[in-house]
Amino acid sequence: MPDPVSPEEAARHREKMQARKAVQDAEVASKTLEKGLLIVHTGAGKGKSTAAFGLMLRMIGHGRRVAVVQFIKGAWGTGERALFERFGDLVTWHSSGEGFTWEVQDKARDIAAARAGWARVLELLADPGLSLLVLDELNIALRYDYLEIAEVVAALTARRADLHVVVTGRNARPELIEAADLVTEMKAVKHHFAAGVRAQSGIEF
Repeated sequence: MPDPVSPEEAARHREKMQARKAVQDAEVASKTLEKGLLIVHTGAGKGKSTAAFGLMLRMIGHGRRVAVVQFIKGAWGTGERALFERFGDLVTWHSSGEGFTWEVQDKARDIAAARAGWARVLELLADPGLSLLVLDELNIALRYDYLEIAEVVAALTARRADLHVVVTGRNARPELIEAADLVTEMKAVKHHFAAGVRAQSGIEF
C-alpha cells in the first residue's frame, strides 16, 4: 500500500490541482464555437469503426437520429448492426459493399457498389433530421479510386452546418485529412492475429 499522505504533501497537491483547474477552466471558456464536425478515423490499428459506432450510441443516448453507410465490408453480419436495428427509427443502416476487395475480385462490381453507397450518402446528407452520419470504410473505396475524392470532399464540406460525419478506414486521402476537423490515427502496436487468433464474434464482428 502507498504511504500515507502528509498534510504538507496534501496541501502542495491541492495547490497544484487548483492551478491546473484554473488553466483548464480558462481553456474551456475560450471555446465558443459549435458546429458539425467532419471526423476521420484512419491508421493500421484496430478500432476505427468501433470508435465510430461508439459515437453513434452516444448520439442515440441523446435521442438523436443517426445513420451509417458501409462501404466494402457490408456483406458481413455483425453484432453492431444487430444492436442498432433495435433502436428503430433512430437508426438508418445501409450496406453497399459485398465484401473485402480480395474476396469479390471484381473491380467493376466494387465500383458499382461504392457508387450505389455514395448515392445513398447524398440522400442522407440532405436529411434535415439526421445528427450523425458514419461512412464506414469510405477511405478504402477512396484509396482504390472507386469514388472521386474531389466529389466526396466537396459534398462533405458542403453538408448542413450542424451535421456530424465520421469517415473510417485505413489510408485516408490527404485531401480528406485536410478538410477534416478531427483526425485520429489508430496505431497498430500489437495484434492477436499475428499469434494465430482468428476473428471472433463480439470482438471483430
